[in-house]
Amino acid sequence: MKNDNNHVSIGLLNPKSASNVAVILRAAGCFGVSSIFYTGSRYTHAKAFHEDTKKIRNLIPSTAVDDLLSALPQGATPVVIELVEGATPLPAFVHPKNAYYIFGPEDGSVPQHIVNACEHVVYIPTKTSMNLAVTANVVLYDRLAKSDYEKGDDLIRQSRDVNNNVKVTRA
Repeated sequence: MKNDNNHVSIGLLNPKSASNVAVILRAAGCFGVSSIFYTGSRYTHAKAFHEDTKKIRNLIPSTAVDDLLSALPQGATPVVIELVEGATPLPAFVHPKNAYYIFGPEDGSVPQHIVNACEHVVYIPTKTSMNLAVTANVVLYDRLAKSDYEKGDDLIRQSRDVNNNVKVTRA
């Protein structure tokens, strides 16, 4: 992203699946997340999970906390992502520059006191619920898509896998 004044942190409420956390770590690296906070003990097992092929776990601090709200980064706007009645649909949501996205567990919901404490509550309009990793990826991509992001071949070369050297050519 071009604007370095944007900061993104993620809060994970007792995430259940190691594979989902590994995918979130990968997305965090792709979309410029600066820190991850988590509750519960299930995340600890995911930090060494092999799906984090880029080893983002070594680049982005992830911190165990007792309460996600107490971990609110300085100046961040708390945004809960949950299928909650009265929430704002993601396509209509304007992301804050300094955001702290809180996601619930795959097998539960974000507690009411956290929903009440957040400045924004956002849902992704779907026909059924998505898993945690997909939800985080969609939110982070939506944030990027609505921003003034870096574009072009330099970004593509820097972002793609070393095994990919395909180019668009027209005859």
